[in-house]
This record gives sequence, C-alpha cells and structure tokens, in this order.
Amino acid sequence: MAFPITRLRRLRRTGQLRDLVRETRLTPESFVYPMFVCPGKGVRKEVRSMPGIFNLSIDQAVKDAREAHSLGVSAVMLFGLPEKKDEVATGAWIDDGIVQQAARAMKREIPDLVLMGDVCLCEYMSHGHCGVVKSTSTPMSLGAAARDAVPAGRRVVAVTNQQKKEKVIEELASIVARAVDSKFEIDNDASLELLARTAVSLARAGIDIIAPSDMMDGRVAAIRRALDEASFVNTPILSYAAKFASGFYGPFREAADSAPQFGDRRSYQMDGGNLREAMREIELDIEEGADMIMVKPALPYLDVIAAARARFDVPLAAYQVSGEYAMIEAAAGNGWIERDRVMMESLLSIRRAGASIILTYYAKDAARLLA
Repeated sequence: MAFPITRLRRLRRTGQLRDLVRETRLTPESFVYPMFVCPGKGVRKEVRSMPGIFNLSIDQAVKDAREAHSLGVSAVMLFGLPEKKDEVATGAWIDDGIVQQAARAMKREIPDLVLMGDVCLCEYMSHGHCGVVKSTSTPMSLGAAARDAVPAGRRVVAVTNQQKKEKVIEELASIVARAVDSKFEIDNDASLELLARTAVSLARAGIDIIAPSDMMDGRVAAIRRALDEASFVNTPILSYAAKFASGFYGPFREAADSAPQFGDRRSYQMDGGNLREAMREIELDIEEGADMIMVKPALPYLDVIAAARARFDVPLAAYQVSGEYAMIEAAAGNGWIERDRVMMESLLSIRRAGASIILTYYAKDAARLLA
C-alpha cells in the first residue's frame, strides 16, 4: 500500500528499531588484518602514507596479532620485508624467511589465530616485479636505449620557455622509459615454480591459508599440486582471483617496499575496465583448485564483488587496500569527514556487495566499535 498507510520511516525512528531490521551486518570474525613483518627486534616503524600502520619486527607483530585476536578478529594476512632481495625471490621460499619465522612465533603464542600467507614475489625480488623477469632482446645500456627510442628529429631540441622545456623533458623521459620497459617481460611459467615453492614453505611454517596474489596464469594449479605432493592436502587456497592494476596500491608499495624498479604490472594484473574478464579469471582459479576467491581493490570494484557473489558459490573475500585506507585517514585528518563513521560505512558497503571476508587495515578499530 502507498502513503499514508505505508510509512517506511516507522522502522527508522529509533536506534533500536534500526538495529533490529538491519539487512547487512559486520562482525569482527569476518575481518582479516594485514600485517607487515620486518627483521629486527622492537621495531615499530610507522608507514608514512598509512597513519597507524607499521612495519613490525616479529616480537611486535605477535603483540599486534594477539591484540587483534582478543578483539574477535579471526585472521591476519602476513607480508614480509626480507633482509636481502635477489632475482629469484629467495626470501619468499627459504625456511627461515621473515614470514616463516613470524608464522612459527604466532602459532606458538596464539594457536587459534588463522594465519594467511601472501604468496607473491614482489617484496623479495630485487626488481620489485611479481615474477621472474627475462630480457626480450640483446642487452644494451640506458644511453643506447635512449638513442634508439628518441626520434632523430627530437634529439636536438632548442627550447627557451621553462614550461615548454619541462614538458619536452617529461615527454622524452616517457619515450625512453617505454623503450627500456619493452626490453623486459615477466616469465609466467618460470615464476610458477617459485610461487609453488613459496606456498609449501609457508605451509610448513604453520600458515593456515595460502593466498597467491601474483596474477600469473596457472599459479593456483601449480600451488595446489605442490601442496598436495608435500602432504598439505588440507591447506586451502584463497586466490586473489580478480586483482586489478590499480592506483590504489601506492601506500602498500611503501609499506612492503615492493614498487617495481621499471615498468608497471599491467601485463599481469587486470585492466580496470574488464568485468567479464574478471569472471573468467575467477572461474579458472576455481577450476584449478581455489577454495576461496578475492577481489582487489574493494571499493572501486564493488560491482565486481557483486557479480562474483551472484555467480560463484565459494567464499568471497575483498581487500580494502592501502589507498582506500589512506584516503579516509587523510580526509579525516583534515577534518573533512567523520573517520569512524566513514570507516564503518565503507566496510558495510563491501559486505553489502557480497564479500563475506574483508581484508582491512581497519580490522582492529572496526572490531572495537562493534564490541
């Protein structure tokens, strides 16, 4: 019936009524708290672009993990900052890697906490990419690459206006960068062996859920096979199945020291305009053995989360990434928004879109408000 018989405001009149009829609810158990573990002892180094988030030595990480667990947060996701980097990501898969050490310590101190291990190579590679890099041509110097890349007519440029000069310099730098980037590519199949080795090493260290985030084709099948062969048949895989090449990752790359030294990740992470391709990625990962799937980032891709929820019947996670966190913190720090209210509203929107698991740097703060 229409107004005045039907008045939808009747059920909004008080807080108690609103709580009673709320359709979407948040619980601390659905949160996963991402943590950055680094070498040393007593280290608590704040990430400049992520106020309240820290690079933590293992002893400090155990303290923060215990706090999160006491607040009802059931799981943490571990990222590592190794002492050394190389071109085969040794720090990712050696038995005494930084994440492996942290996992063992957390399992001793907080045995009921669910540990997720990010399986990617970018934090451990000297070049910062998520896989093995190979050259596609004869090696040459930067100068030679510049000489070949810049059109002959542009090599001698006489510009007097400072603004025009800066524009020309920027354009030439872009041409050279594209030329240098084109000399390299990520070797998908060679990367699979390192990813599988990393997954087994993490499982041996006590990681409960393996979470590959590299976006190499076939990585889920390679990891599943390696885990099964190593007798970890009951270790589930949470695949970053639809991970988009996003500008929202900037603060994370500072936190994890994982920015690529050349080029970008668009040749393996997804294009932001492709929803149907995201469904194909998810479907393939499930066929390869993924037990759970993830969409990353969350807020700019709520439509992808909703589409995945409607189509697939496996547990669905979403990652409220560093840029989403940093924007809220920056706006709140300037007094432009109510921090806690916007924080909870953003998390509720992710849950409403269909994610039953939310990776968020707000896990502890949100859990306190829900208590």
